[in-house]
Amino acid sequence: MRILCLGLSHHTASVELRERLIYSPEVLTTALAAFGRVQAGKHPGLSELVILSTCNRLELYAAVPDASAPIAALPESPAALFAPLEQFLIETHDVVDIAVSDLFYRLSGDEAAQHLCRVAAGLESMILGEPQILGQVTEAFVQATAQGASGPVLAALFEAAIHTGKRARTETNINRNAATISSVAVKMAEKIIGLLPSRRVLIVGAGEMAELAVEAFRARGAAQVAVINRTPARAARLAERWGARAYPFEQLGEALAEADIVLTSTQASHFVITPVLAAAAVARRPDRPLVFIDIAVPRNVDPDVRRTPNAFCYNIDDLEAHLNGALIERQQAVPPVEAIVAEELGRFTAWLTGLAMASVIAELRTKADDIRQAEVNKTLRHLPDLTPAERQHIEQLAEALVNKLLHAPTGRLRAAAGSQQAAAWAAAAKALFALEG
Repeated sequence: MRILCLGLSHHTASVELRERLIYSPEVLTTALAAFGRVQAGKHPGLSELVILSTCNRLELYAAVPDASAPIAALPESPAALFAPLEQFLIETHDVVDIAVSDLFYRLSGDEAAQHLCRVAAGLESMILGEPQILGQVTEAFVQATAQGASGPVLAALFEAAIHTGKRARTETNINRNAATISSVAVKMAEKIIGLLPSRRVLIVGAGEMAELAVEAFRARGAAQVAVINRTPARAARLAERWGARAYPFEQLGEALAEADIVLTSTQASHFVITPVLAAAAVARRPDRPLVFIDIAVPRNVDPDVRRTPNAFCYNIDDLEAHLNGALIERQQAVPPVEAIVAEELGRFTAWLTGLAMASVIAELRTKADDIRQAEVNKTLRHLPDLTPAERQHIEQLAEALVNKLLHAPTGRLRAAAGSQQAAAWAAAAKALFALEG
């Protein structure tokens, strides 16, 4: 089996493209369940699938059959290798121009496995060492498993990645004073509009990122915090936990007019804050600027809001210019984390190579046994007068010959399973014994 990763992230794609491709919880469940049901038919090139979809990245991990070797190089046409995965992405997003995009990275084999371990460890995050990504990687694996889309190879890979992330956070300082997107957004708001104790803050949304934002605003001294959400009960619970005010969603216009800073973090698939709504809010308080910080993907604030006089609009990609704080200390932890990644990757690669080698050995023994049985049957047809004991002796002789002939080759193959030459040994065995996979 070989592992593939088709993905894009904040490193390669703007928020405009990322929001087009994000999987909502409902779409993600449907896509994984459909793959789990028809993977052998509709997507014959893919055996297992896990989808990691966050505000900053979309990555599809797949295990694909590899009949040539346990871990083989890319074929002459990488496009053919990734075609089933790209087709799945196109079908589940109803788009036609994504698979050819240069913004996607296409990783195979050890490179794909290493990338996932780096992601789980926080090395690929917009905010180095941010803690949320490990939970997102874990949740992606749990969802794929629940829908029957994952399998033993990706299970081993994601377990290795999750273990990598946990070790990185317990054995190094990668999460020392770790920032989150929400906390960086709060610091950015303070730089834009000044000290927070006298400012009115409105949080649109009531999920995990929204709660982290409320916590960060409180930690920075914001005394007047309000929460609004389409589900009133969720807004009320969040407001109660942090001593904030809860608005019913029907009063969004009024809440905007009272706020100085609006941070949005909902799962809405459309713009929640429109230019008309923003203009109406600004008109009710013309002497005070209104700052929108949109950390949602898809975006909650229409980018045209920035054209409204005295309204300022920032999205998640704007946060990169405001990353600071304890970053230097976390950067010093990068080499130890990379060492952990290499160690865990080595363990996984050895496991995967051993799995592939075991398959080669099993195939070799099956073929040898089929030949043995066929030749014994042919011989016994020419010796009809043998007694049952004599027939048994002939069968035992043939079986012993096969076992003795295969003992040394299979022993060498097992010994080579964990070495750098494992792929070459397996390929040689397949060629010498004409194994088809």
